[in-house]
Amino acid sequence: MRILLVEDEQELAHWLARSLAQQSGIVVDWAGDGLMADLRLQQEDFDAVVLDLGLPGIDGHTVLERMRERDDRTPVMVLTARDSLAERVGTLKNGADDFLAKPFLLDELEARLQALVRRSRGREHPRLSCGPLQFDLAAQRFSMEGATLPLTRREHAVLLALIQRSGEPVGKQSILDRVFIGDRDVNLQVIEVMVFRLRKKLVGRGVQIVTLRGLGYCLEEVPSEVTTDLALQSP
Repeated sequence: MRILLVEDEQELAHWLARSLAQQSGIVVDWAGDGLMADLRLQQEDFDAVVLDLGLPGIDGHTVLERMRERDDRTPVMVLTARDSLAERVGTLKNGADDFLAKPFLLDELEARLQALVRRSRGREHPRLSCGPLQFDLAAQRFSMEGATLPLTRREHAVLLALIQRSGEPVGKQSILDRVFIGDRDVNLQVIEVMVFRLRKKLVGRGVQIVTLRGLGYCLEEVPSEVTTDLALQSP
């Protein structure tokens, strides 16, 4: 999971980033003011946003309003010392998905984040799928027609990023940012190599990775008649 933490208290932000990474493996990107957060949310993809309200630049309410105005549906948890009933109700009505008052327990924050992301991805269902390709969320494995699809760690990470947004374009930089953070030897060329290898493993099997020029890669189901033709052409 990759989240954007929008918090102007640097010490608190650094503590949260370290703690969430150590406890749950959550990757935390930090924005110290509202303007920076607004810009990053327009340029990058996150699984969730943890948003303070009292921010320099533009306040948290404005950040949230701009997100929803441009139909950015990233789940937002408001984390703030403003704990009045009117504040909570107003913030939720304006587009926040959850509200947690300071001071808070780290375990509760982590559990609420997991629940937000699970709901936003439809993870009440045990599988993600695209045509015959399925990803078992509990087992963390890909399969086709009941058989496990053999993948390397990096192939698995790239295919997971694509199936989570199947039918939509996912940019190479977005894949790099989401699944290879902290892996210094990974660059855009590595993503291209992983996609090339995945295409070879998926050819003729009812699902394909399409390149959309200027937008990125899209995982989509292949019509049955096309799948048959590809299978006949394969050695």
